[in-house]
Amino acid sequence: MSADYDFWKYKKGVPRDDQRVYTALSDGETLEELQELPVEKIRERIQEVFSGWDWLDKDNCENPTGSGSFELFTTPQFVRFDCYSMSEQSINLFLDILTEEFGCPLYDPQISTRFDSWTEV
Repeated sequence: MSADYDFWKYKKGVPRDDQRVYTALSDGETLEELQELPVEKIRERIQEVFSGWDWLDKDNCENPTGSGSFELFTTPQFVRFDCYSMSEQSINLFLDILTEEFGCPLYDPQISTRFDSWTEV
């Protein structure tokens, strides 16, 4: 099973259109209504948390036990994890890093829902 999990931050007080933003960011666009993210710090933290996994290159990582892999896609405003056969526990590590450590809400395109009720509008 594969799924992608996506993270970005809106600037304060801007109109929100999650599906449009998701599509634009996935195409590599830059959007005025979004904040820039500390992408290099986020990447460093992900590599630290997944240090026991096999990094094939800077974007692709596999569990050495063979149970899961992910691809990382970033722009200055966007972080996306394309996950393949990963456990819920491993996926939750992404959520912890981005939401708790970097204050970046999750958008789940599988259900077209952004989990940002804890952020300022």
